Amino acid sequence: MKITSKKAAIRVPLICIILSMGVFGYLEIFTKGLDRLPAKVCDGAVNRETAADALPDTRKALERGKMLTTWNGFTFACYVKVSSQDSIISGEAKTADASEATWRDSVVGDGDGKEIKMSSGGIEIISWRDQTQVYILCVPPGKKKEKALQSYSLITQARTIGETRAKGDQLRQTITDFAYQTARHAYKVGECQERQEFPAELPRLPSE
Repeated sequence: MKITSKKAAIRVPLICIILSMGVFGYLEIFTKGLDRLPAKVCDGAVNRETAADALPDTRKALERGKMLTTWNGFTFACYVKVSSQDSIISGEAKTADASEATWRDSVVGDGDGKEIKMSSGGIEIISWRDQTQVYILCVPPGKKKEKALQSYSLITQARTIGETRAKGDQLRQTITDFAYQTARHAYKVGECQERQEFPAELPRLPSE
């Protein structure tokens, strides 16, 4: 029961975010496939090649990205959709008041397959076959670090839905790259108060 309540407290609300993006989100529709999307999709968040590596070929693709500011922080959401196959790769980053330990406890059993953990310069990664989550310390604008019940943080989740181009280890890595790029963009545009360094890319995940 305790783990369930923790999950409810810090889980990224995918359905609510996608619905809100439908009303308020930024939208571009392209009729010549993934290669005609912007070089960086979702208002500059994610490299087009990262999304293209995950999704099947298509004649029509769309991408949406939106930053929402809330009373307790912010949420950034990004997704790229292949219309013909209803395939999606998406990522959501949301501020939370959760320690790294609480976050790790809350995601136990969330994904499919072997769980791979990785740390890189203050960036914590947990990857499964079908999704990746990223944890970074982040004090949102207007908040004081010492006022947190645990630790102000930014928690990002990325996953694919439907058919994918990549499979196996390659798909796992692509989802992880998408999650990392989403987290990096959200951290910067959300103006987290810490000075977290973000390399161009994370170390590659080990093979499953």
